[in-house]
Amino acid sequence: MEDNIFDKVHEVDLKKTMETSYIDYAMSVIASRALPDVRDGLKPVQRRILYSMIELNNGPDKPHRKCARIVGDTMGKYHPHGDSSIYGALVNMAQEWSTRYPLVDGHGNFGSVDGDGAAAMRYTEARLSKISMELTADINKDTVDFIPNFDETEKEPVVLPARFPNLLVNGTSGIAVGMATNIPPHNLAEVINAVVKIIDDQIEENEETTIEDILKIIKGPDFPTGGMILGTRGIEEAYRTGRGKVRVRAVTDIETMPNGKSRIIVSELPYMVNKARLIEKIAELVRDKKIDGITDLSDQSNREGMRVCIELRRDANANVILNQLYKHTQLQDTFGVIMLSLINNEPRVMNLLDMLNYYLEHQEEVVTRRTKYELNKAEERAHILEGLLIALDNIDEVIRIIRGSDNVQAAKAELMERFGLSDVQSQAIVDMRLRALTGLEREKLENEYKELMEKIGELKAILADRKLLLGVIKEEIIIIRDKYGDERRTSIGFDEFDISMEDLIPRQDVVITMTKLGYIKRMSNDTFKAQHRGGKGIKGMQTLEEDYVEELFMTNTHHYIMFFTNTGRVYRLKAYEIPEASRTSRGTAIINLLQLMPEEKITAVIPIEEYKEGEYLFMSTKKGLVKKTPITDYANVRKTGLAAITLREEDELIEVKYTNNERDIILITKYGQCIRFNERDVRSTGRTSMGVRGMNLADRDEVIGMQLDSQGTHLLIVSEKGMGKRTGMDEFTSQNRGGKGVKCYKITEKTGNVVGVKAVDLDDEIMIINTGGIIIRMKCDNISSLGRVTSGVKLINLPDGETVASIAKVRKGDDEDEEEDTEEVQAENTSEE
Repeated sequence: MEDNIFDKVHEVDLKKTMETSYIDYAMSVIASRALPDVRDGLKPVQRRILYSMIELNNGPDKPHRKCARIVGDTMGKYHPHGDSSIYGALVNMAQEWSTRYPLVDGHGNFGSVDGDGAAAMRYTEARLSKISMELTADINKDTVDFIPNFDETEKEPVVLPARFPNLLVNGTSGIAVGMATNIPPHNLAEVINAVVKIIDDQIEENEETTIEDILKIIKGPDFPTGGMILGTRGIEEAYRTGRGKVRVRAVTDIETMPNGKSRIIVSELPYMVNKARLIEKIAELVRDKKIDGITDLSDQSNREGMRVCIELRRDANANVILNQLYKHTQLQDTFGVIMLSLINNEPRVMNLLDMLNYYLEHQEEVVTRRTKYELNKAEERAHILEGLLIALDNIDEVIRIIRGSDNVQAAKAELMERFGLSDVQSQAIVDMRLRALTGLEREKLENEYKELMEKIGELKAILADRKLLLGVIKEEIIIIRDKYGDERRTSIGFDEFDISMEDLIPRQDVVITMTKLGYIKRMSNDTFKAQHRGGKGIKGMQTLEEDYVEELFMTNTHHYIMFFTNTGRVYRLKAYEIPEASRTSRGTAIINLLQLMPEEKITAVIPIEEYKEGEYLFMSTKKGLVKKTPITDYANVRKTGLAAITLREEDELIEVKYTNNERDIILITKYGQCIRFNERDVRSTGRTSMGVRGMNLADRDEVIGMQLDSQGTHLLIVSEKGMGKRTGMDEFTSQNRGGKGVKCYKITEKTGNVVGVKAVDLDDEIMIINTGGIIIRMKCDNISSLGRVTSGVKLINLPDGETVASIAKVRKGDDEDEEEDTEEVQAENTSEE
């Protein structure tokens, strides 16, 4: 009896079936088709193409292969979908105007920026590019998981090892179901530098990198077609939130032709803009009279680059027409950033820092698994070598056992029993060739075993210490940066809608003062007037009891002010961020501006205009240690501060100078000793290093100041009881670093200890500040020039119970009227005087 077909029909709820089926379809598109993985930045089809090419041995050092073969292998083994979609993905990875760092090296017609399609796959050829090999490096060392393919006949990787952040470097776009992604490409060097910054923070300070730190390194998208991004507001919004709009404008130039007419030359287009369609659009606007003044339009592009020429009428205003083109055509376009990718097969919108952190987590797993794999292989080989060396030590007996055995298994069994060998070791011994018995071969085995044991120790150390693991990642990724990094193609331009509050603050010279108890203020630079030596001075500010002015210098409102503390940390503000106040006001407590730690106080303040290569910060501590570090190491100071130097117990950072590696350093102690040496005697070290011995101090003596020879022709020294002198700089001869130095000031009961020292010129002036807040200003050429071992003359009359707190240097102004006109305060902590 035949089966009734209706017996196999099941009734189902159509609504629920449609919902379930659509959700399954949507998730398949999201997880398996349209969106990239955050770890390697590839969609499944791209990953499968690259892995197929690896299996075909189609590397950059091999001949190109037909794209039809690559597409066929990918489709038949891993990606059971249409061949056109696979070929489209392959072509996209080979196009230099579509992919910032092409992953496929194409040979043949792969289309053009005009929108021309690639030739059929039977004509074109391809192979992996050099940089794509970094995505698949170490894939055979158990670095990633493999899963069965669609018919369970092959294995394919879930993700590639990806030794550089491909998701950000090459970007991607895709439309899934109910969501889409559109991640712009970036400059490889900038992205890797950001990863290195995160690694350095975790290695050196175990601190978390902020998005502000990353924004200083990654300037913005870097499109393969160049162009100019307008402003940074859209970039920052996208990087902070994962969504934003970036306006991109073509690179144009206005030229004057020999006949006197003007023409607009377009040399770079916004990303993904079709040049042919753009030209058609411009022609359409001219034809419809929406833009008037264009007389000719031609595409003069060639192998040397893009060149679209737009000729104008003689009376036409080129800038007006250019602005009309920006408004009505894709000469100015908007790139909508949606930084969405898959994390554990779940779609998520992330900010820039999240993407970098997920990439770093992936690299930690990859390097850990690779290290374990290499460790296992090394231990297996070392185990075999141990057996071979035992056999060579007992070679006569081993030969006797092998010759006396009936078969290989019997020989192995007796060797295992006699020498305590494993099955693997005994097998290696019976497989050993006679040439291994020579002395040279034995030496090779011993050297190999020694090298293996060293390698095993290194691999175990990496697995046991996360900082060493991060160091390996940093070293490898820097190699990639140096090998493949290039200059930015996309510039960042000005946007009239992107004006910050800082842009509205005028650039002007200001005086910054800070008191011993930490009150700081900003004043105009014409606050103080010059007086004669021995005068009473003017009231500088109202201070709390036992407080006095400790720092006074001049800078610009837009310069950075770096604050170094006694605990060896550094903080930073822009000068305009310091509240402005009158001469007599107390100012603002520095703890309201900086996130200082308990018991932390400011000991050195340096104004910095910009962070330049080849310039350094030179530091001195109370115990006589000195350190020299590139200024660029301090370019990214976070709000919570940054470690500037590592200090020993009971030591403090007392002075920091901005130098160019060509100066002599002069250290002065409170007991009147000083030493002069060249800063080249101090090797440049990292930001968190401790430094080296600069001066050998007497018992209970300590360094109170550090000066540079370039800061003046004389050394001005002031004692706590108001005595002082200036001595010619040439009386202090250079010595070797680390000595006891020479006497530079004669200490007596009348003078007290040395409290201040400045390198000055004769046309400089100084300010002497006492503990009562009184400031007196005098010319340096009015101060006696005396020998090195003298005490000087009276510089300031001090009220009972008060002493000199500090001194500051000022430079004489152009106006000679010292009673009516004010003088300009010179920034003390600068590299060039």
